[in-house]
Amino acid sequence: MKKKRFFELYGGYIFVAPWLLGFILLTLIPFICLLYFSFTDYNMFTSPVFAGLKNYIEIVTQDEKFIISLTVTFIYALISVPLKLIAALLVAVLLKQKRRGIGIYRTLFYIPSIIGGSVAVSVMWRNLFSRDGAVNALIEALTGINADISWVADPNTALGSLILMSIWQFGSPMLIFLAGLKNISTSYYEAAKVDGANSIQCFFKITLPLLSPIIFFNLVMQMINGFMTFTQGLVVTNGGPMNRTLFYQLYVYQQGFEDFNMGYASALSCIMFVIVLILTLFVFKSSDAWVYYESGGKK
Repeated sequence: MKKKRFFELYGGYIFVAPWLLGFILLTLIPFICLLYFSFTDYNMFTSPVFAGLKNYIEIVTQDEKFIISLTVTFIYALISVPLKLIAALLVAVLLKQKRRGIGIYRTLFYIPSIIGGSVAVSVMWRNLFSRDGAVNALIEALTGINADISWVADPNTALGSLILMSIWQFGSPMLIFLAGLKNISTSYYEAAKVDGANSIQCFFKITLPLLSPIIFFNLVMQMINGFMTFTQGLVVTNGGPMNRTLFYQLYVYQQGFEDFNMGYASALSCIMFVIVLILTLFVFKSSDAWVYYESGGKK
């Protein structure tokens, strides 16, 4: 009886303990350390020296690369995230159909999301869009035009190449959209067709409103991922050319692990944390106007 009583009182805490321990050791403590180091001069070889707001003042008033990296990251996120979600939703609608071998297509479309952020795929992407890559060969084969350009080395196209890479990795939000589409009752569409609605009207009047909670979730997750982009910028372009692909996280890496200015890098990370937090809160607040639920209308 005592054991039964013990598990009734503390069983939940026992089951949640591994996650709670991981959160404390791998998230909470590192975040506290990050916040502390952001107020110090710290090069990882000597003890940190408290410097107050020095790092933050220098970032805001003197660091040109801070503005450049922030601008690049905003452009990347504002273009890639909507396009990725649109591609994911359109493909999810197509893959919802009951066709023979549809599971194979779903797997093929999902694979880029699994391997898309890896170093190997980034190297492959760099080779594909190089001057002698397969993309230029394909353009020449289809149009007869010799595209003598390295898409990842040209200042005008480098960021666009990485945005295209991000859109290519739409498999993860696609599967989430697909799960949401399967939860929409067919009775809505049947009633709409009886009233004379066509497929486009059904999509905008039924599918999108009922899928808005899934769109909201995917938007938040992909927005955060967009601002955290790092591997592609490091491997494919290393921030070049002319800092056109200097993502914010890549700049943090350069400050912390190349210039050994860890206090400064910590301050940069804290600023990005605040920016992402504000944007996320804005999306949550705006959801009152466009997220719908079957049980209670708008959120």
